[in-house]
Amino acid sequence: MSWQIDTAHTQIQFTVRHLMISKVRGWFEKFSGTVNLDESNPENTSVDVVIDAASINTREPQRDAHLRSADFLDAEHHPHLTFKSTRVERTGERTARLYGDLTIRGVTKPVVLDVTFNGMLTNPWGMTSAGFSATTTINRKDWGLEWNVALEAGGWLVGDEVEIAIEAELIKVVAEQPA
Repeated sequence: MSWQIDTAHTQIQFTVRHLMISKVRGWFEKFSGTVNLDESNPENTSVDVVIDAASINTREPQRDAHLRSADFLDAEHHPHLTFKSTRVERTGERTARLYGDLTIRGVTKPVVLDVTFNGMLTNPWGMTSAGFSATTTINRKDWGLEWNVALEAGGWLVGDEVEIAIEAELIKVVAEQPA
């Protein structure tokens, strides 16, 4: 069954170490995607997401412009980040690992997200909604995001590890009945 990502109730966030002493958090404001959720056999589920690279937001306009530049996402030449699942491994009653290919700047690498199913219900507008949380950690250098500055005291301006946290709400797509 096809589900749409409810972008008004979904967040794709990231966290990265700054100056070796704190963390900067940000998110992407524009994205879309579909999930073919097999409710009776979750292992048959597939996920396809497209993220607008230029929609990155860390609440600091100069940093956001730098993140959009060729030093990082190169949004002008690579306007989208994509995720396409390759398989699902159920790990518990409400948990799974979602394996897939993440593409950033034209480089595709496998990633694994730890997913928790948060529930399903009929929302006040009569549609079926489902909620999921997912997390993973990637090394930005694996996707060619190499830019950095060495700190005088040792270490680096930007950490290599990027923590990704997703809170997703899906809405079941109702197939139109033939006339």
